Amino acid sequence: MNHELKLAFIGGGNMASALASGLIGKRCGADDVHIIDVNESALQQWREKGTSVAAAPDAVLSRQRVWVFAVKPQVMRETVAACKPFLQPDTLVISIAAGISSQTLSGWLGEPGKPWTRLVRCMPNTPALIGAGAAGLMALPGVTDQDKAQAQLLFRAVGQTCWVDSDEQIDAVTALSGSGPAYVFLFLEALVDGAVKLGLSAEQARTLALATLNGATQLAALSPETPATLRERVTSKGGTTAAALDIFAQHHFADVVQHAMQAAFDRAAQLSQEFSK
Repeated sequence: MNHELKLAFIGGGNMASALASGLIGKRCGADDVHIIDVNESALQQWREKGTSVAAAPDAVLSRQRVWVFAVKPQVMRETVAACKPFLQPDTLVISIAAGISSQTLSGWLGEPGKPWTRLVRCMPNTPALIGAGAAGLMALPGVTDQDKAQAQLLFRAVGQTCWVDSDEQIDAVTALSGSGPAYVFLFLEALVDGAVKLGLSAEQARTLALATLNGATQLAALSPETPATLRERVTSKGGTTAAALDIFAQHHFADVVQHAMQAAFDRAAQLSQEFSK
């Protein structure tokens, strides 16, 4: 256990809870974690876990080596302003706020002409809540190798991580893994509804659909072959799978998915512009 990992979560919601659950008792103690949240009921839950808590930024922040901003983008600017007086030269700031660029964040955290560059921007996703997340991270130039290791430690506690080089690539991560669980849930809904229309019960359909998605993704993860090759191996010429895939092709399924991802990517860029004003 590494008790040198002193953490502050500014925003104590689901993602903070997932990250803390992955770390407390393994990489740090509960007393190494400080939570700031305006919701008293949320703070009570954190107290019961043994962390320190506060309803507003306080001097404890200045003693925490790593800050994780986990608040809604709409309140990020005022939250940063409230925390800024407690920044120390060695504070590593991590933001998981969607749609706010690293340039905007570094400006808010720094001073005119001197942006704060000890900053990691991260895009996690909701499967982190069960330890199966996927997170893209990018680091500004002030982030040291030790800082990167700390950030990676944090998010690897709840899933997989991938480093990228720019805000634009974080927008791509948003379009893929950030929003991706919703795409999968939509496909799962369609599979279940389709199976019910074909005569299965809702329970039967859900069981088989979940097992199919889980098994297929595990096979893809463990196999050295490409998804295209795995797909081809399931598809016999003139068979049932071929008939289904022909319908997907007729409706340009791959194009629809890629157009949807482009829309998510474009919206992420638009949000970055909106929040920078």
